[in-house]
Parts: sequence; structure tokens; C-alpha cells
Amino acid sequence: MHQTVLYQEALDSLNIRTDGIYIDCTFGRGGHSGGILQSLDESGRLLAFDRDPDAINSIQAQQMLQDPRFGLHHARFSELAAIVGHAGLAGKVNGILMDLGVSSPQLDRAERGFSFLRNGPLDMRMDTTTGLTAADYLAAVDEKELISVLFEYGEERFAKKIARAIIERRQKLPISTTADLAKLVEDSAPYKDKFKHPATRTFQAVRIAINDELEQIVRALDQTIDLLAPGGRLVVIAFHSLEDRIVKRFMKSESGSKHDPGKLPVFERDIEKGRLMKVGNTVRASDQEIANNPRSRSAIMRVAEKRS
Repeated sequence: MHQTVLYQEALDSLNIRTDGIYIDCTFGRGGHSGGILQSLDESGRLLAFDRDPDAINSIQAQQMLQDPRFGLHHARFSELAAIVGHAGLAGKVNGILMDLGVSSPQLDRAERGFSFLRNGPLDMRMDTTTGLTAADYLAAVDEKELISVLFEYGEERFAKKIARAIIERRQKLPISTTADLAKLVEDSAPYKDKFKHPATRTFQAVRIAINDELEQIVRALDQTIDLLAPGGRLVVIAFHSLEDRIVKRFMKSESGSKHDPGKLPVFERDIEKGRLMKVGNTVRASDQEIANNPRSRSAIMRVAEKRS
């Protein structure tokens, strides 16, 4: 069962105006979107996005599409500005929410191939209508590239050993199921972490690679500032260090002073400010939420506001 992470915290951080315009970049099963809609009056508007056709075709989506204030788009993060601009809403958006990473429905369905805990076809595509599956990717990827992917996206210290095992195995038999890959990684990892399955980092790395996840986040963040109205909020929930690092650096870069310290002395009024200002401290799930939903343990939320 899907449970929306940091539900109330995200809604509070958006600082919702009842007549505002909002974007949920990751509709999922509509948890955050439903909360936003409930906070709007008849003049408010919500646009939601998801690249997963299962989310677009879900019962929750079909029910919410009956609401004239709501629009849902099957699209990637990188298409955000084009779609919002086409709707004539660039510079008018009061809040943008991103809930990054893989969702519970994706993890829980064996046929999606995201989890080593459920045997199924090795797919892992966020958008099942396009692109290479994880099985296709592992059948063709160069060993050097695979080492880099495992090390950079999975932070896997045994990247060379695992990559070599994958290359050797595919020369004999295809790696076509999640069980195949999980067993292969488990057998090739020389050290077992008692708190984490040996295949955790490999599955994360391959998933990120085939879905171009980190680049999609970078491109979307770069588009958000021009879409926001002055005073509009950007709220981002990340679930692992690679995602959060991108968000943290973006907000820091866009909220810092643009002044060149080599040109001192200078009046404070003459210092060009960044386009954003950070709001509050990072937010994590409460002990109660973690007890109810263990997947919320790694969630970290950051908030920024567009300067007026």
C-alpha cells in the first residue's frame, strides 16, 4: 500500500494560497496532489506530471481528472517548462513540489523489475512505453561504463568485481530477471553488509542510469525558477544522497550572493542576490511516520522561495 511521505510537511512548506497555481512534478498515486487540491478554492489550479503510465492510468488519477482545476501530463521532468509555458503559466506558479526517486507502487509490483525482493522481468523503466529495459542495458553496456555507473550512481565499492561478473555471465546466459541480477551481485560481492542486501546499490545504479534520473532532476531544477512567481515555493523531497546533493547544491547556488568579492568595497544594496532564498532547515520524517512507513526513513526535504 502506497503511503505519501512527508505529506503534511510538504503541504505546509508550499505555503498554499487558496487561489494559487501549483505543480506536482511526481503525481505517483496522487497523495500530495490530493492534499493540494483540497487546499484550493474554485479559482486555484494544479498541474501534475508523471512519466509512469501506470500513475497516469491509475484509479486515483482518473478520479481527480474529473476536477476542472486539475490537469495531468505524461511527461519527464525535462519537459516541465515547455508544458507549463504552453499553458501560459510561466512566472505565475505559486509552488512546485518534487518527490524524487522510485515510488512504492513501482517497488511493490514484481513485473516492473525495480526490486530484488520480488522476482520479475528486469525492466526498471519509469516509463514503460519507451527506452531500454535494465536487461537490455546490461546485455550491451561496455564494462568500463558499467563500472563507472555502479561506482557513481550506486556508490558501490565493489563496482569492478560486480561489473566483471555481469560481463562474464552475459557471455553465457542473459541476465533477464531481478533474481538473476540479485544472485549474481550477491555471489560476486566479497563482503556482505548485515544491514543492506548486496544488490541494493547495483539496482539503484542501473535504475538511475537507464532512466537518466539525475540529469532529469538537474534540468527540471534549472527550469523551476523561471516558472515560479515571486514568493513562489520550491519543495523537493529526496531519498538518497545523490539526489539530495543535487538539490542542496542548486538551492545553495541560487540563493547565494552573486557579488564578486574582488570588487570590494561595496554597499549591501549593490550586491546582487540569488534568485532564491532558502526557507527553514531540512525536514525529515518523524519517528511516528518512520514507524508507520519505514520507507520514509531516508526522506529529506528542502525548501526555497523565489525572491520578490
